[in-house]
Amino acid sequence: MKIAFTAPMKPLDDPTPSGDRTMGRLIVKALEFGGHEVHTATRFQAWRKNGGDAELLSVKSAALQEAERVGDVWEQEGYQPDIFLTYHLYHKAPDWIGPALADRFNIPFAVIEASRARKRRTGPWAIGFQGADDALTRADGIAALHDWDRDRLLPFFEETGTDPAQRLRTVLPFLDLSAFAKPQSSRPVPEPPFRLLTVGMMREGDKTASYEVLAAALGQLSDLPWHLTIVGDGPNRDAILGQLPKDRIAWLGALPPEQVIAEYPKHDLFVWPAIRESFGFVLLEAQASSLGVVAGDALGVPEIVANGTTGLLAPEGDAPAFAERLRQLLTDPQRVRSFGEAARARMFALHSLDAGARRLDAFLNCALDHYKRLSDQPKDR
Repeated sequence: MKIAFTAPMKPLDDPTPSGDRTMGRLIVKALEFGGHEVHTATRFQAWRKNGGDAELLSVKSAALQEAERVGDVWEQEGYQPDIFLTYHLYHKAPDWIGPALADRFNIPFAVIEASRARKRRTGPWAIGFQGADDALTRADGIAALHDWDRDRLLPFFEETGTDPAQRLRTVLPFLDLSAFAKPQSSRPVPEPPFRLLTVGMMREGDKTASYEVLAAALGQLSDLPWHLTIVGDGPNRDAILGQLPKDRIAWLGALPPEQVIAEYPKHDLFVWPAIRESFGFVLLEAQASSLGVVAGDALGVPEIVANGTTGLLAPEGDAPAFAERLRQLLTDPQRVRSFGEAARARMFALHSLDAGARRLDAFLNCALDHYKRLSDQPKDR
């Protein structure tokens, strides 16, 4: 089908790397892999750092003008999409364009990844919150990337008196596994000192908190043989590295994606506490590289890391528990290998580009069916 696409939080060609940009690009790639024709309708960025009525009303006005411009171009060119798809909206990045164009061209409207913080219903983000809610109301299909996010959207359906079963789905994140080298036919049992790897930016907030938990956990494992490689950089670099023993770490700094991917197979185990991590691309990448994982059980991580099968999860932010999970594996190298093998197999089964394409295709077809059912009803939408 012909899909008109936009990402109001960050255009997919934005020069700043981020997990959001990566997921958006992967969604487009999976849709095209599945045989769909994806057209970026607009690069309009609705995201704003600061709220306030004046600021958000200005964004809304500009968005509606952009919708009118895009619609005029479509009519001039004879372009008629089958569905409009928006990736990632919330109160800081509402979408007024997708619903307007879907109404103008009488097509379904769908959303992948929507966040909803009800405390933003009032205050400086109220207009953005209402804009995002209006888009969700118009949406014929809403997809979350994992069930934790899905459950956060259930109050919206309760408040609007609508059935989530008709419109709400979980599609799970995925990777293009062709970028990851095929592992050895039989991965050897790791030998001490165990080669640990972590990847994360060194910025304020949750990333630094994750490093602090990791440092505290490793501090409880000085009696075991391990060495940690760190990939990442940022303003908190010195403070973070200062918490770790210099003779047991190798800091590689920030690396381009292809070099990060090359690091995974050189190691035995991936470690990342994942404070407030939506799901973590690095956890997917590590498992795609046949690495078992020790991580925090934040948000969508338990749907990405199969606890006891591809890794071990500790309560979010709990350094002693993280250390205990890591100790289990550092004293059981056979289990480290089995986790890595299971991780690779699970990635191909659930998180490949092909698996993502199939889930996205099913989601879009559900949105089309919902739109058709409503269109067949005599009353107005």
